Amino acid sequence: MVADGGMRPMVRETYGPVDLSREPIFAGGFINFGYWRAIDLDRPVGEAERVRSQEDLYRHVLDTLTSAGLPRHPRILDVGCGLGMGCAIALREYGPAAITGLDIHPDQLERARRAQAGLSPAERERLRFVQGAAEHMPVRDGGFDALISVEAAQHFPDLEAFAAETARVLRPGGRVAVTSFFTVDDAPGRTEQPARLLETYANGLDIARPVRALADAFTAAGLAGVRVESIGPDVWPGWDQWLARWWAPDTWPRNFLRAYKERILDYYVVTATRPPT
Repeated sequence: MVADGGMRPMVRETYGPVDLSREPIFAGGFINFGYWRAIDLDRPVGEAERVRSQEDLYRHVLDTLTSAGLPRHPRILDVGCGLGMGCAIALREYGPAAITGLDIHPDQLERARRAQAGLSPAERERLRFVQGAAEHMPVRDGGFDALISVEAAQHFPDLEAFAAETARVLRPGGRVAVTSFFTVDDAPGRTEQPARLLETYANGLDIARPVRALADAFTAAGLAGVRVESIGPDVWPGWDQWLARWWAPDTWPRNFLRAYKERILDYYVVTATRPPT
């Protein structure tokens, strides 16, 4: 088992003793804000709609990759896999030859192994979990057709190192898709603004960086065809409507939508390809 020396204190606490997955807002075992495009927000949203939004965020990321011409049965690496719920979706719906869930936190991986114990024997044979940091992935060079990371990059302390590792572990022609929230640009004072609105930035759990920082890191690592897509309209309104079950307007969790409306934060999918050799 690799060491977790790169784990920041708030990440260690939030995904360890606190166990964010136990919070009612993350019903269903996923820890993400959701992709709400297929959900009617003119009607009250319940737990079923919430879980679908979380699943659909993974589906959107996986669809982005499969539409780009991956092999029929790809080998996939999920960086920041949490409880492995996205790995399970991939196994059930996308037919990978194998999927590896990587997470820095040993407690999360232990929960993931328990959460996925109900998979069929054939599915379990194609799934493994590995402890490691996004900046130091304990997997072999060129071992994957695709790398995904769903709402984890806001925690990564070194995007350049993550990009370099991504380029290393993808095979020539392999694809990466990362979805998370970033600042919209690097205008003066922009990266300080989220901490004034949102506790997760103020306490150091999330790191405020412009989305171009990730795109530029992929380019510097030798990846090609880097593309940045905003999916904020399909994330923030639904997430805010779900949060309204617990928090009143102007409480800090509701400020995610405010930060989006004020063009401070947005939610993105960033894709790139390792060039063929």
